[in-house]
Parts: sequence; C-alpha cells; structure tokens
Amino acid sequence: MSKKTLIALRTSAVAAAALMTALAVQAGEVEVLHYWTSGGEAKAAKALQATLQGKGHTWKDFAVAGGGGDSATTVLKSRVVSGNAPSAAQIKGPSIQEWAQEGVLADMSDVAAANNWDKLLPPVVANVMKYKGKYVAVPVNVHRVNWLWANPEAFKKAGAKVPTTWDEFFVAADKLKAAGIIPVAHGGQNWQDFTTFESIALGVGGPDFYKKALVQLDQTALKSETMTKVLSTFKRVKTYTDKNAPGRDWNLATAMVIRGEAGMQLMGDWAKGEFIAAGKKPGVDFTCVAAPGTAKDFTFNIDSFALFKIKNEANVKAQKDLAAAIMSPDFQEVFNLNKGSIPVRLGADMSKFDDCAKLSAKDFVETAKANTLVPSIAHGMAVSSAAEGAIKDAVSNFWNSDKMTVADAVNKIAAAAKTK
Repeated sequence: MSKKTLIALRTSAVAAAALMTALAVQAGEVEVLHYWTSGGEAKAAKALQATLQGKGHTWKDFAVAGGGGDSATTVLKSRVVSGNAPSAAQIKGPSIQEWAQEGVLADMSDVAAANNWDKLLPPVVANVMKYKGKYVAVPVNVHRVNWLWANPEAFKKAGAKVPTTWDEFFVAADKLKAAGIIPVAHGGQNWQDFTTFESIALGVGGPDFYKKALVQLDQTALKSETMTKVLSTFKRVKTYTDKNAPGRDWNLATAMVIRGEAGMQLMGDWAKGEFIAAGKKPGVDFTCVAAPGTAKDFTFNIDSFALFKIKNEANVKAQKDLAAAIMSPDFQEVFNLNKGSIPVRLGADMSKFDDCAKLSAKDFVETAKANTLVPSIAHGMAVSSAAEGAIKDAVSNFWNSDKMTVADAVNKIAAAAKTK
C-alpha cells in the first residue's frame, strides 16, 4: 500500500470519526412518561417514537398503565421530587400550570415561535399550554365531549327523529321507550354523570353561562335560575336510563347503542372507536350529532405533554425535537386517526378522516372563531382537580338521590365550587 493511499485512508477514518462524534453530540435521549398502553393509543406512541429515532435520538419509553393517568401522576411526582424528571410527561389542563408554578417545566417558546404555534392553535387552547405567556407543554389532539350518539335503526323502529334540542330529546326518548328500547345508554360512574351534566349545562345555559358557572365558578351563575333549569333537565334525563346503569363502564353503554338495545348515548368522541371496532359506519350504522342545543358550541378535552427541565444539552435538543414532532402535520394525522380524536392544529388536512371527525374539525374551527370553544370540566380541562372532584361528587349525589331537591343540589354544587 502506497504512502499516499495510507494517508488518504487515515484522513477518511478521521473524518468518519469526527462525523460520528458530531452525530453523537447531536443525538440525545427522550424519556417520555405516558399512559397510552392499549390499542390505537399504543400505535400512536410508536409513531412518535419512530419520528424521534428518525432524527437520531433514543426513545426511552416510560409507560404507566391506567386510563385516567392517576398512577402515572403518582410516579411522576416521586421522580420530580428526587430530581430525576423525564423529558416529557402526559399532563393536561390546569395541572400544567400547577406543575409550572413549581418551577420544574422547561420554556419551549423558541420551538413554538419557529413552528408558528400561536397561529396554529386557538388562543383558548394555547393558553392552557402556557405559563406566564411561555409554552411549557404541547397539545397532541382534541376530543369533542359534547356528542350525542344514536342508532338509526332504533329511531326508525320508534318513529322518532334524532334530537337537536332538549325538548326534541324528550319527545324522542318517549317514543323509544314506547317501542321497548332503552332511550339513554348510561354508565353510572361519577365521571359519566358529570359528562352528561356538562353537555346539558352547555345546551340549556349556552356558552356564556357555561364559562361563568363551570370555568370561572362564579357563585351568581352557580346559584342562578339557569342552573336550576339545568339540574331539572339533568334529573329528567335519568328517568330514561335503565336500572342496570349503576357501575356500568362507558364502553358497555356504547355497546347497547351499537346493538340497538338503547337509542342514544351522551359521550365524548372516544365512543366512536367502539362503533368503528364493531365494523359500523358513521352516517349508516350510527349517527353522530352535537348534544342537544350545542351544535354551535364545542367542549374540548385535550391530551398534552408537559416538558420538564433537564440538563444534558443533547437531551434538551431531543426534547425540543419531540415538541416540534408532536405538533407536526404528519404526527397529528397518524395519532388522531388511531385515537378517534382530531388534530389540534387549525386547518389540518382531514381527507383521511371519517364524517364524524370532519364535522368535529369544522366545528372546532368555527367555535374557536366564535368564542364558543370551551374546556370540559368533566375531563380535567377547566378548573383545579380539587374543585372538579368536589363538584363531580355533588352532581353524582344529586343524580343518585331520590330525596335531594334541585334547590339542595344548587347549594351543594355552589359550595363544592369553593373547594381549593
């Protein structure tokens, strides 16, 4: 081998080593705490993992089973207290601000500015992701909560029409009942009671009342005649559920509508996944419409990741790439096609989505413009977890009591709203 060739080989080897060193410096690790452990959610998490690995980073999966995320929150607290926070953790709603107040979340303003998040997100959504004007979390999706799901065959058999107002709801319920069909499929769990309650509050009271009573927790609104009407309507809905409702899981209630045993269910758009899994087609085998009186309103439930302060420079770069990837059009599409929700980005391409998702996306954009896009109190988006839990308990106590009057319920809910 000539001296010239040897020098060339050495030069190539040095260059290759330098390149590998540069890549190693750039590549980092993201540890992501989440509770997407089943079905489409797990598939979506894998898609995000693949995106990050494509940028040369290492993904350390920190999945904690438990749908509501309570177990994940417990694990997260112990990690943060011990000074070993993950890069990102699945946290949503006012809990993001609570973590930010502790001084443990990272400022993602540079990523947000580079990717135009302020233009891509409705202000009411962006504000949930910010603390003192700086992005500390990134949203993954939007679930619409104020849906009514209906079985067209059951309605045809009963000679009823799918309702758009609460008066029409009770007319349809009576016809379904007369035809031997359970009018309303319901699962007697407090979060399901609360989901029904908030859709009635929005439909009966409108978005301004909803915001005053269930977001601002305004005592005048909580004790108003409108709240009395909301609670009277709420209790009347219960008379159209069946005696086996207590303790029933939401998906079993959805199955009743799928089978035609029940005519309707008030539930968020995760219910759609059950219809799709059963081989049913929207607009043919099931109907999706906004809950009565809420066609021009939208209660949102948003999954999001809070980004924690970490020290390693390469890992910080990986963390910022993660935040950018979550808001990218490709990930938003893949994730939401799997989850049954819709992209949180305004103006997303919905061509691959079904008709229910397309309606949801259209209404998301329109309600954002009209200021009738409101956070779901039942799903942790509107108030502190303490106040939410207290109001939820008061609402369920009223739903399950044969003796509590509407006036008593008004006072109990107003008192619960003062919980800190």
